Amino acid sequence: MNQVKRPVITMNCRNRQLAFGEKTLIMGILNVTPDSFSDGGDFTDVDRAVAHALAMIEEGADVIDLGGESSRPGHVQITAEEELGRILPVIDRLTAETGTILSLDTIRSEVAEQALQHGIHMINDIWGLQGDPAMAQVCARYQAPVVIMHNQDGTDYDDLMADMVRFFKKSLAIAHQAGIPDDQIILDPGIGFGKTPEQNVYVMGHLEPIIELGYPVLLATSRKSTLGKILDLPPKERMEGTLATTVLGIAQGADMVRVHDVKENLRAAKVTDAIIRGNWHG
Repeated sequence: MNQVKRPVITMNCRNRQLAFGEKTLIMGILNVTPDSFSDGGDFTDVDRAVAHALAMIEEGADVIDLGGESSRPGHVQITAEEELGRILPVIDRLTAETGTILSLDTIRSEVAEQALQHGIHMINDIWGLQGDPAMAQVCARYQAPVVIMHNQDGTDYDDLMADMVRFFKKSLAIAHQAGIPDDQIILDPGIGFGKTPEQNVYVMGHLEPIIELGYPVLLATSRKSTLGKILDLPPKERMEGTLATTVLGIAQGADMVRVHDVKENLRAAKVTDAIIRGNWHG
């Protein structure tokens, strides 16, 4: 397998730096929700949530992605006030107790704004700036990087990858119009969102059209239902399936993986990086 050297991109995350291209970055998942598909209810207590985040950081997480509302299929939508009530106490504790970059997974610009005021460094928008029309302006105003994820209602496509690229180009136009610079944008193919299991599998094996757009790519497959369908296993028994997607994603050019199991995915990423990036010197 040919080794691939990609240019290093340093992303300014509100006075904290994130370097893409040197190694695969690990984003640890912290859901403070009662109903997330895998760990719902595990970390609704602030002390437990903070302890879990610190444990993931100790295991090697480069970013912690905090979520206050489940996005699983069939989830019950909550108010912005309830979402803020879940996340702000955790943000306040983590910004005081760690220097690690903190991301917020939210679809609401008013929640993003308050979180940014409390010290969040990055916004992860599962509607790719196309859901809440004010989201791009908020990210630009606070000079916060944004993860633009592909999503849609339904699973009908004329051409799956070409349609996804068109979605990203629309999102990028929105970002540019709001004043978000290219070096503060990450793309996420949105595995598990607006796609059938078969489509998810296809996208995971055909990331090249998204990689070719020239932005860092985040792959978020951890414990997802497509893996459950392949393995016939419940969410917390899908780690090995997740590791397979991590390795294959890195081999195609993914720069970051969003995962529940930080230690194990980091180990898999280190070995894959040594092969793909040639950055191991034994």
